Amino acid sequence: MARLANFERDFHVTWADSHVTTVDRGSTIELILDQSSGSGFASRNKFMFGHVSMKIKLISGDSAGTVTAFYLSSETGGVRDEVDFEFLGNRSGQPYTVQTNVYAHGKGDREQRVNLWFDPSKDFHTYSILWNHHHIVFFVDAIPIRVYKNHEARGVPYPNTQPMGIYSTLWNADDWATRGGLEKTNWAAGPFKAYYKDFDIEACATDPVLGTCIGSSTIVTSWWEAPSYRQLNVVQARAYRWVRLNHMVYDYCNDRARFPIIPKECVVGY
Repeated sequence: MARLANFERDFHVTWADSHVTTVDRGSTIELILDQSSGSGFASRNKFMFGHVSMKIKLISGDSAGTVTAFYLSSETGGVRDEVDFEFLGNRSGQPYTVQTNVYAHGKGDREQRVNLWFDPSKDFHTYSILWNHHHIVFFVDAIPIRVYKNHEARGVPYPNTQPMGIYSTLWNADDWATRGGLEKTNWAAGPFKAYYKDFDIEACATDPVLGTCIGSSTIVTSWWEAPSYRQLNVVQARAYRWVRLNHMVYDYCNDRARFPIIPKECVVGY
């Protein structure tokens, strides 16, 4: 249930084999985007709760219009569950923005955006998702940047019935990604490259037929379901407040143009 993942064993290329390569003696995966194609990979298994992370080095220089993504998804069409990290490209010298989103039972539109407090193209940084029965937490270098709580008892959808795979993609989205689509992809700056390594999966891999954990009778005894992981600790809560006060640039809960009626999860607390 808990082991350092191996790309060849645990993942497969989902999009454009010619645009997915290995570097650094095979320890690092390189995704490439050019005018002919983007690229992507996914885990061979789907998982039901757990903690997943990978180290990513984002596109350097002029990356406007591009999106580098790391996400969990059930890939079940209109009723999909999904938990997204989307790194929105920028014009050189501008901060990188990470957009997070949560789809539950097919409903999304829960975007939050945070400007990263470092240059993520200079070195690798660790991006992680904790998913249990109580909440979903997005981490950047162990600092929580978003918490989505399970308020299903109050009528708020929560992803807890469908296993999700792990996905990463690099693609062109210059119709919306940078300044709402005002900044277009500069193909002369390409090809664009993002790098991934140190894949860590500590989660319940599910049987594709039975839907139960492989090699385990129950998931509620796993470490990520322990009481200490049902809420942020004191240090994490302080860091979370710092991120929201100093680096958050968009929160759908405060967007009255899109949501004249405040979404229920924003009222009950997230």
